[in-house]
Amino acid sequence: MINRLDEIIAKKQQEITAIKTITAENPNHIYYKILSGEASHPHPKTVVTALRKQNQLSVIAEIKRRSPSKGLLGNIPDPSKLATDYVMGGASAISVLTEKYFFSGNLADLEQVVTTLQQQDIPILRKDFILDEIQIAESIAAGANIILCIVAAAKEKTKEIIQKSKTLGLSVLTEVIDEDEIDIALESGAEIIAINNRNLRTFEIDNHRSFHLIKYIPKNIIKVAASGISSPEQAKAYYQAGFDAVLIGEALVKTTDPKTFIRACYDT
Repeated sequence: MINRLDEIIAKKQQEITAIKTITAENPNHIYYKILSGEASHPHPKTVVTALRKQNQLSVIAEIKRRSPSKGLLGNIPDPSKLATDYVMGGASAISVLTEKYFFSGNLADLEQVVTTLQQQDIPILRKDFILDEIQIAESIAAGANIILCIVAAAKEKTKEIIQKSKTLGLSVLTEVIDEDEIDIALESGAEIIAINNRNLRTFEIDNHRSFHLIKYIPKNIIKVAASGISSPEQAKAYYQAGFDAVLIGEALVKTTDPKTFIRACYDT
């Protein structure tokens, strides 16, 4: 069986090498200024209050063009417009997939959304496979307020990524799929943990995973359920189970009315 995650990581490592090669020619590059603390975040936003609301679910609405398992999900000519629709529907945060080879994302989508929403206190998540501190700097330079750290991908670098991000004023959504990864996330200082119902090695969905694993996450940690959420009813079920937020991508990209979909997640 093809291990999709290994494929993605191998390609991502090539990207990281290329970024370092290009930026190494300029010691004054913005990425190095960010990593040294010389340059600060251009668009700081409040993340914790956006994802943990009193008596209300938070929806992280995702801009996602393609999935390795499903192929093309939707034509998104203007990610800024889609992000605006998400916000009008009541999204608490926007996630932008930037991985280009397997998900057809790009950093330009993120930058467009950041520019469009810069006057609003809506945190923006860069959804990618973050394996190196140069990507942290890249994310900050692009205006992201949160990055994704996938424990299965970052492995022993999980703590380094989380702590370096915190030092630079960037929040981290730490993704796990089992009890061992929850332990790694907690030991690494994770404050926001997402349980992914999708196994990134096989891309199979298990919608019961989040319900099973939530009991292993302490109350003080913000809990997010991710992947396989295809209806507002499912979103509300996760909230009833104790999740603070849900991350929804495919269903929102495919629907003709994302605003109504998101609003329905809040209906009681």
